[in-house]
Amino acid sequence: MLVLEMKVKGNRQQYQAIDEAIRTTQFIRNKAIRYWMDASREAKINRIALNNYSTALRKEFKFVEDLNSMACQSATERAWLSIERFYTNCKSKKPGKKGFPRFQKDNRSVEYKTSGWSLHPTKRRITFTDKKGIGQVKLLGKWDVHTYSVKSIKRVRLVRKADGYYCQFAISVDVQPETRISNGEIGLDVGLEHFYSDSNGHHEPNPRFLRKTEKAIKHAQKRIYTKEKGKNQRRKARQRYAKKHLRVSRQRNEHAKRVARNVCKANALVAYENLMVRNMVKNHCLAKSINDAAWTLFRRWLEYFASKFNTQIVAVNPRMTSQKCSDCGAIVKKSLSTRTHRCSCGCELQRDVNAAINILNLARARGGHPQSNATGVGTSTLVGETALQEGFPTEATANPKGANLLEQVLTVNVESPRL
Repeated sequence: MLVLEMKVKGNRQQYQAIDEAIRTTQFIRNKAIRYWMDASREAKINRIALNNYSTALRKEFKFVEDLNSMACQSATERAWLSIERFYTNCKSKKPGKKGFPRFQKDNRSVEYKTSGWSLHPTKRRITFTDKKGIGQVKLLGKWDVHTYSVKSIKRVRLVRKADGYYCQFAISVDVQPETRISNGEIGLDVGLEHFYSDSNGHHEPNPRFLRKTEKAIKHAQKRIYTKEKGKNQRRKARQRYAKKHLRVSRQRNEHAKRVARNVCKANALVAYENLMVRNMVKNHCLAKSINDAAWTLFRRWLEYFASKFNTQIVAVNPRMTSQKCSDCGAIVKKSLSTRTHRCSCGCELQRDVNAAINILNLARARGGHPQSNATGVGTSTLVGETALQEGFPTEATANPKGANLLEQVLTVNVESPRL
């Protein structure tokens, strides 16, 4: 399933209509959550019951009836996803909070299924036919939809971002595998000094996108509070601030995607650490740097490209990989500030390279836990990318937040994993 995203161009009334449809989606989802909370004490609510509840809401509220019926069902499906996730966490006895469904306050998208929209024959315009009044809008970007049949488009989603509105097409296609250029084996140790160090001794530089833009972001944030509340200038200042964060996020995704593709394309076996990043960011001294490195995003793209290039990826337990000597297996205790591994056996390596070799050895010895994920998250904004093959699990443009170079976006369906 590929998601092809294109920029939407309309007038102010159309943008207001899109915002109204987004608010209606949020209303339906929150009402469905409340319906589940109230009724679950008496009778068990399932997905079908929530879909039927959307029909009752259409009869009760005129503004809900104006939204396409399948879009209303999509809203209740979002509610069911959060409920189902909560049930799954409870059954698996997940430690900590189980993710009890919460009411949404910042919904930014509305999703249509196979009705409520129609593409122009040129496929450069799309018309939304429900009663919200969106009408016909232009589609901007170089990633053409005309290469796919209309029947292969399973969902259409309108998304509001900091730099405008986008239309995402969820297209049912089979992504063709590609051939690797070599069959090497490599171990990866991610870090903060370097983005990753591999078992061959290569250090990938850490781009630190947030750190480089942090001064400008803080300045933009301060400018918000110099403007009077409720005024247009304050709204514009908030928009400038949001665009800076959007750009940083897109840069992270573009970088993670490029690096992951190169690693999987050149190796038949990739071993990496099975890190619990959400626990690591509880260290407030390192949380910002860890989030800026985007290790989880890099891992998702590794898993996606591994399936694309038929590469085996193995996640190993990172315990003691930095302390153990990769040559003789002895434990050499060292603090985080010690960057060189020196062992009595004569082995002397950079700390992260030693850890990467240990990670590769663990993968060879035990096989680790092979991982695969066909729902990578990201987009591509670089000129020359093959948009329809690797964005959102394909490569097409604006990622959840990428470099602002082109107006088209390709992404994997994370908002609707049911696809």
